[in-house]
Amino acid sequence: MSYQLRRGFDSARRAEAAALYWQAFGGKLGRVMGPEARALAYIAQVMRPDHAFSALSADGTVIGIAGFRSPYGSFVGGGSAELRGAYGRAGGTLRAGLLALLTRDIDNERFLVDGICVRADCRGQGIGRALLEALCNEGRARGYTQVRLDVVGENIRARALYERAGFTAAGQSRSRLTGVLFGFQTVTIMVRPL
Repeated sequence: MSYQLRRGFDSARRAEAAALYWQAFGGKLGRVMGPEARALAYIAQVMRPDHAFSALSADGTVIGIAGFRSPYGSFVGGGSAELRGAYGRAGGTLRAGLLALLTRDIDNERFLVDGICVRADCRGQGIGRALLEALCNEGRARGYTQVRLDVVGENIRARALYERAGFTAAGQSRSRLTGVLFGFQTVTIMVRPL
């Protein structure tokens, strides 16, 4: 399949990018972020193209997307105000508290990946690897010597991709609460030198 890699994504493709992100992470986020329609609207609103790279098909469809965090924000960040706007005062406040369980502080030593996803029917064609390389190049250009990502312990396919791309496990965290709320208990921290 022919595709083009680019920085960010067109504003007209926000809903498409949000749907792709939800396809990859909705299984984990659905219990807290649902219902799906509200989650998609929220994600589309808070996605930051200046913190992302996208892979586009020949017709311009977003088939892959990868985000990063910086001291200035994250790919899919948003805060309490945006959550309250999407879910109401009580629903937004509750979700903000629960989503805080997933938030890690900014790692000033390593460039942080903030989600990577490839459309299911386009996997296995090198798109994920190309997006990872774009992120690594961005980290290098920003002066970092390492890039870091977190992968859910149960996501064996993603971990294998990261290992093939030169990432190694640097630590692990475990939480029963994330198991109940998000469906996973273990997260492996992976790093790659730049």
